[in-house]
Amino acid sequence: MKQDILTLDDVKLLVDSFYTKVREDEMLAPIFNDRIQDRWPIHLEKMYRFWQTVLLSEHTYYGSPFVPHAQLPVDKEHFDQWLKLFFATVDELFTGEKAHEAKWRSNKMAEMFYYKITYYRSNPDKLAL
Repeated sequence: MKQDILTLDDVKLLVDSFYTKVREDEMLAPIFNDRIQDRWPIHLEKMYRFWQTVLLSEHTYYGSPFVPHAQLPVDKEHFDQWLKLFFATVDELFTGEKAHEAKWRSNKMAEMFYYKITYYRSNPDKLAL
């Protein structure tokens, strides 16, 4: 029986399951694997802390999540696929208020990242990393 996202172990299950899908996805795998290469354990740890902070209000993530994504070769269809995989992962594993919040927050994050990437592509002189 599915439950809500309530603990760090739940966050780890979500992150690990989601990124397993990403690493096997025809569209997303080449981008993620090229950028992350052999640093997947480091990336996953960072994602645990990010989602732990966002969903559990346990502040363990420090940083600017947009900066590493600013110059990725991605377009709207990449974000749509990312969201499709994320929503599917949440729905397969969890139900409840935090599960709903995870989907809502991921959608807002994808929307913001897409618009910022589009803006900086049109205004490269404005990109200060």
